Amino acid sequence: MADDTPKIGVVIRHMYLWRDEQRQGKEEGRKARPCLIVHTRQNDFDETEVFICPITHTPPENLQHAKEIPLATKQRLKLDDDRSWIITNEVNRFTWKGPDVRKTQSGEFAYGYLPSGLVKAAITQFRENAMQRRLNIIDRDDQELLKYTRKQKQFSKSKDEERER
Repeated sequence: MADDTPKIGVVIRHMYLWRDEQRQGKEEGRKARPCLIVHTRQNDFDETEVFICPITHTPPENLQHAKEIPLATKQRLKLDDDRSWIITNEVNRFTWKGPDVRKTQSGEFAYGYLPSGLVKAAITQFRENAMQRRLNIIDRDDQELLKYTRKQKQFSKSKDEERER
């Protein structure tokens, strides 16, 4: 996939930070893993915020918090053949593109799309977990870096406006 626009249903590779790792004081995920984009939105700064669910080989403790990915889908995405689940009660939220997005092993932006039925089921479960207050959202943005970036954008915009006058 050449287009690096974040779209719901796309599986990207990300240095996902688990909730338990965050509680231990870690700021970086320990490995790049496939993650499903389940939600995007524009924030007040007209930046795209992305919410991703991790994909893991570890069987879920509760099936209300996970969806299994069929083997045929994993093969199409060029993932391994081990059983895997989309965890839907925990997400990383970050401003796109963020420093933790990685290229896939084949050098692409993303592995590809999951089937629409699986995406809908995962998103439904993600939303139910949010409504039931069972959703852990791990904010991955570096606030100082964001402030700096926003100031730079504002400075560039001001310079462009001056040139136009």
